[in-house]
Amino acid sequence: MASDTPESLMALCTDFCLRNLDGTLGYLLDKETLRLHPDIFLPSEICDRLVNEYVELVNAACNFEPHESFFSLFSDPRSTRLTRIHLREDLVQDQDLEAIRKQDLVELYLTNCEKLSAKSLQTLRSFSHTLVSLSLFGCTNIFYEEENPGGCEDEYLVNPTCQVLVKDFTFEGFSRLRFLNLGRMIDWVPVESLLRPLNSLAALDLSGIQTSDAAFLTQWKDSLVSLVLYNMDLSDDHIRVIVQLHKLRHLDISRDRLSSYYKFKLTREVLSLFVQKLGNLMSLDISGHMILENCSISKMEEEAGQTSIEPSKSSIIPFRALKRPLQFLGLFENSLCRLTHIPAYKVSGDKNEEQVLNAIEAYTEHRPEITSRAINLLFDIARIERCNQLLRALKLVITALKCHKYDRNIQVTGSAALFYLTNSEYRSEQSVKLRRQVIQVVLNGMESYQEVQRNCCLTLCNFSIPEELEFQYRRVNELLLSILNPTRQDESIQRIAVHLCNALVCQVDNDHKEAVGKMGFVVCDQVMEFSWSALWNITDETPDNCEMFLNFNGMKLFLDCLKEFPEKQELHRNMLGLLGNVAEVKELRPQLMTSQFISVFSNLLESKADGIEVSYNACGVLSHIMFDGPEAWGVCEPQREEVEERMWAAIQSWDINSRRNINYRSFEPILRLLPQGISPVSQHWATWALYNLVSVYPDKYCPLLIKEGGLPLLRDIIKMATARQETKEMARKVIEHCSNFKEENMDTSR
Repeated sequence: MASDTPESLMALCTDFCLRNLDGTLGYLLDKETLRLHPDIFLPSEICDRLVNEYVELVNAACNFEPHESFFSLFSDPRSTRLTRIHLREDLVQDQDLEAIRKQDLVELYLTNCEKLSAKSLQTLRSFSHTLVSLSLFGCTNIFYEEENPGGCEDEYLVNPTCQVLVKDFTFEGFSRLRFLNLGRMIDWVPVESLLRPLNSLAALDLSGIQTSDAAFLTQWKDSLVSLVLYNMDLSDDHIRVIVQLHKLRHLDISRDRLSSYYKFKLTREVLSLFVQKLGNLMSLDISGHMILENCSISKMEEEAGQTSIEPSKSSIIPFRALKRPLQFLGLFENSLCRLTHIPAYKVSGDKNEEQVLNAIEAYTEHRPEITSRAINLLFDIARIERCNQLLRALKLVITALKCHKYDRNIQVTGSAALFYLTNSEYRSEQSVKLRRQVIQVVLNGMESYQEVQRNCCLTLCNFSIPEELEFQYRRVNELLLSILNPTRQDESIQRIAVHLCNALVCQVDNDHKEAVGKMGFVVCDQVMEFSWSALWNITDETPDNCEMFLNFNGMKLFLDCLKEFPEKQELHRNMLGLLGNVAEVKELRPQLMTSQFISVFSNLLESKADGIEVSYNACGVLSHIMFDGPEAWGVCEPQREEVEERMWAAIQSWDINSRRNINYRSFEPILRLLPQGISPVSQHWATWALYNLVSVYPDKYCPLLIKEGGLPLLRDIIKMATARQETKEMARKVIEHCSNFKEENMDTSR
């Protein structure tokens, strides 16, 4: 079971401060620029957390608005101290780094910050004397600067500029730099001259960078312990250089098999060289490589018995020379992952759930193209088999969806996997906190891409509605209403969305219902049963929504549906239930007082559709109209007395033991029809309704009737001269039922 421990005080305070910056840490200067209050000093532990959590909120939380001058809060190192910060995506611009240039940063991770230009290269020099770790992964424009030379002038461009590659920048002066990530830089960056000033690199990532001569790497042969050359087109010359880096503990020469064609083929000889020359190797990733020759023993030769990670029993022949099992071996989309005895504690691959989860874990941050395929494999496992590491799988998918909010492939595969990982089979293993995280990333996906909305809606159906969605109530409804836009043609997803809307408004308070109405659900004219059911729920004891229904031609839609679908019993029940809600609002009843509407309601009294439901609801509508008295009867045909007779006949035809397809949260609209003599038939309908409900569902409705003060009103009916005798008898039976219920449920314990 996942932990439901509350957030730490630090986490709660950080979140609150970030959502209320100008009321806590800072104030607005000139109504725009944030400034730190002069009496505040924040140590590095707090400052780092504020910045890193701010980035997380901007990228993952829909209801969090970034502040343009946020980084200016940390401009003065005398009052704030930054040491380790991780920034990502388009959130970060040149002026943001410039704002913190006086800080003594030790660790700066910039990931996919494509808005950074060469101006930020100069800002990086401000950190040169303290930086130990630097990542510029995916910052593809940071080596470009804008120029406006004469040759680029164009009278049609407002700001004619040229992007010019900066070639004179080097890491001269970065004497403490040990860890550097330049992954996914552009090919034309002169890597060798750029890196030459660095004397003691311990870790280097050149993912996606192509260089034909890797000899420059040997300058760090006595210091480099980690080298990542993912998607570099290798050659035998590269291998000869790599095996000279004798201190290497982690080597990654993996590739994405789908991205482009690579000439280099991994051989048994190359693997043997790695084992022989790189004696300190603990982690090796050769994912995506095609093995040119057979590196494995035959199935017949594999030792029987339990799977072993001992090198001496390895199914991969070159690895039998290892001194110890590897901590990690990357074999994703590599045929070697399917062998039995692999000498590594952790293996990424596609053979089984463990390997697939290891792949998602290893590649999520920097390789979304690989991660999406690994999640797709997890989807198949969760769909066809049982997921044995559910919590780990769920957390990894959530992390991937958060990290790559705008990656279409990951959003599609991730949302599909979540549907199976959150179904009822696994619910008991999931904490409230974890399920809320699922809902957050699902809604993020719905906002970003239409093509994932079906997956996301289906996933939301796995949750208890409305309870588990109330913390995102408005956001969920707005997204569902966007799906119900009439311009969209996908009827299947619209049916799911209407079902969800219906469930969301069915069991919530009136404030929530009114909020949904104001969002626009009442204007939705999708002619379908689910829509009418949702409208029935959303108008329950919510006069504003009832008024909107009328204002947006709801009655015309009602008549059109009756004509178009004369045999749809459930549709008729839902429509009459909604109109019962409208009729409960005194101010709206005059709009129902037309010959056409009264005739329709009267005719539906004789309907046998859906048991008594349609007839019962039609009688309820007319009962509220009758309650306004003869003077409010503004039509000549049909006459009031005629309709009254038909109502008496309908009520007498109903079976008092009828099981109902209705759910009352309050009897207040029914009870107001009891203490009056102006419409005996309305009084009789209300009494019959109470008698039926307390007879068939005593456990639910006897306590509700007692709680809402219904028994004194029924006793008054028995004394009324205007009440019909059958109404009085029915009132006595209701009182008797409730009295018996109270006695049976009386607490006699001492």
